[in-house]
Amino acid sequence: MLFPRRPLPRATLRASARTPSRTARRALPRPIVLAALCALLATAATLLGPIGSARADDGADAGASTAPVRMALVTSGLTWEDVSEEKTPHLQCLAGNAGVGAMNTTSTTVVSTKRQGEETLRTGFRGLAAMAPASAGVPNPPVDQLARIPGGTTEIDASEDVPVGRISAALDGDGAGDDGSGVLLVDLGSATSSDLAALDERAGEVLDAAGGCAAGSADLPRTLLVSVAATDPVDPAAVETQGSIASRTAGLQVAMDTGRPGEALSSGSTHQNGLVVLTDVLPTVLESHGVEPTLTLPGQSFEGADTRVGPQQLALDRSLAARLVDGASPPAFLSWLSFGAAGLVLLLIGPLRRRDRVRHLARSLLAIAPLCFPVALMSTLVPWWRAEHPALALTGVVWAGSAVLAAVVLAGPWRRSRFGPPGVSFSLVAGLILLESALGSPWQTGSPLGANAISGARFYGLSNHLFGMVLAGTLAALGCLFTRVRAPRARVIATVTTGVVVSAACVAPSMGADFGSMLVCVPTFGLLALLVSGIPLRWWHVLGLYAAGVVAVVGVSVLDWLRPPASRSHLGRFIDDVLSGGLGTVVLRKLGQNLQMLVDFPGLALVVLAALLGSVAILMPRRLHWRALEQLDQEHPSGRTVRIALVAGGWLGYAVNDTGPVLIAAVLGLSVLALAAVLPAREDAPGGRVEQRTGGAPSR
Repeated sequence: MLFPRRPLPRATLRASARTPSRTARRALPRPIVLAALCALLATAATLLGPIGSARADDGADAGASTAPVRMALVTSGLTWEDVSEEKTPHLQCLAGNAGVGAMNTTSTTVVSTKRQGEETLRTGFRGLAAMAPASAGVPNPPVDQLARIPGGTTEIDASEDVPVGRISAALDGDGAGDDGSGVLLVDLGSATSSDLAALDERAGEVLDAAGGCAAGSADLPRTLLVSVAATDPVDPAAVETQGSIASRTAGLQVAMDTGRPGEALSSGSTHQNGLVVLTDVLPTVLESHGVEPTLTLPGQSFEGADTRVGPQQLALDRSLAARLVDGASPPAFLSWLSFGAAGLVLLLIGPLRRRDRVRHLARSLLAIAPLCFPVALMSTLVPWWRAEHPALALTGVVWAGSAVLAAVVLAGPWRRSRFGPPGVSFSLVAGLILLESALGSPWQTGSPLGANAISGARFYGLSNHLFGMVLAGTLAALGCLFTRVRAPRARVIATVTTGVVVSAACVAPSMGADFGSMLVCVPTFGLLALLVSGIPLRWWHVLGLYAAGVVAVVGVSVLDWLRPPASRSHLGRFIDDVLSGGLGTVVLRKLGQNLQMLVDFPGLALVVLAALLGSVAILMPRRLHWRALEQLDQEHPSGRTVRIALVAGGWLGYAVNDTGPVLIAAVLGLSVLALAAVLPAREDAPGGRVEQRTGGAPSR
């Protein structure tokens, strides 16, 4: 046996099997009903499609322009905060007659530069191939894919005056190609505060020479305007340094496409309306000319969709939220999480812990502390970034939503049990995060818990820190449930049902789209089901569970790969990487980023060390003389099995994900709150007495 357990006395086993049978019959339907409800909601969300301004509708391209892209206006440092009728009338004219979106321009270095963006525009891969690490998967030497377009490209540098005749000749077919099929690249210069007016004037001259940007103008060919980087330094090499996470100091950039007037730009890379990636530009140009690239490109062509708010307002909202969220998040989180810190302090002070009311208060504070996480994830339901004081507005949103959930946690009939409020609280944390992903990730972009769009880690689905919260929250909720459901068969059914729902929501391409989560969920919930069933655990059980996880995630990835390229998530694109021989590169990149994070963020390395020590401590309370945890195991032996599954799942998630340290930090944070909320005070049970109620008198 991999995890031998001390056998319990026969009397204890008989009592455990006999006394809670009526409780098991009452409690068992609840998790099954909740699981069925979550599955029904997830299925309905998949069938009905996205809501609001979430994922791009697959049918939104029905009326899209099929005209080839003939001109691309290139700049840097241009954000949607710069574009307005007063400051940039020519750019505003173009935006009013084009599809618009906020664009991520991350590179293989911490800060992206214009020269990197210009190479990305031609190759389709991030950054300079000569500077990219081997694990980035950037082909070196670079391949200019624009050269494959019939007629090639004609370039106009920012240093020269606008050559009206040359622009007309190139667009009429007398320059780049005789058939007029080439692409004209015009450098507008950089959008600094002092040069913004000059850039707008140059853009106006180019547009006038090409036919004008007024609505209904038939003379202007399909034109893109893209700001390819946030910076254009005099010495690019001085700022192009390697790092594990892209800088968030620079904002999202401007992207326009006159082939989709009045629409919000999106792509298969983001699945979010009003949000695209720089690597999407080249596939857009090539596809419009019917040209196949020589390599599998990471980007996807621009799509378009109608939105409930104006496309430019949506792009501005994306930009503002991404720029302001990091500064606004700490006060919103820390103010509510201070409840959990206060609860821990009260339980650590012996004289206070012995008082029933103080202990009840401390456990209540610990139970409601994690509720701010799902509320923060959905905080973009309210446009807090438009407020005069964004940090104060976000704090108000988080407090209001968390207070509503806290009332549910503390006011229900489950409040009479020590395990009731924590169980409901962690069920809400895991369930609401999964529900947000199941609905198409409509609110996480620009939220404190969503991956920042400027960094470009994940634009949809479950990021690793979110999955860590789901894993810890689900297991904590099951641990609380097992104090009521004690029949082995009922526990197995609850575990398997929960595991199926969580796994499906995590890995489904239209929901969580998280490759690593399936590699964790199947072994973790399978292990827990075996442990609570009483079946002796063997080494082939563990291997079989992990093999089942691999088969499941590969099967889902293949099904996703069979969909049209524009509809695929990164699960399907992983199959493309495997077929093109890039599996080794993907694995090396994930391992490299996992280790690099510990080097770049020493504080995160300390958290991982604390998680390692904590994992050892919760599995060996007797050897470490942790009396409270030992007493909890005597009261509810199933708690140890849940902790074994939690430790195994958490560290497995650390190993198979590229940002494993963030995942294990999320697991650690929620586990501390969950464990502290249910630990009995040793003074509550002298001589074998067991505390039954939070704040109530102990009983035998």
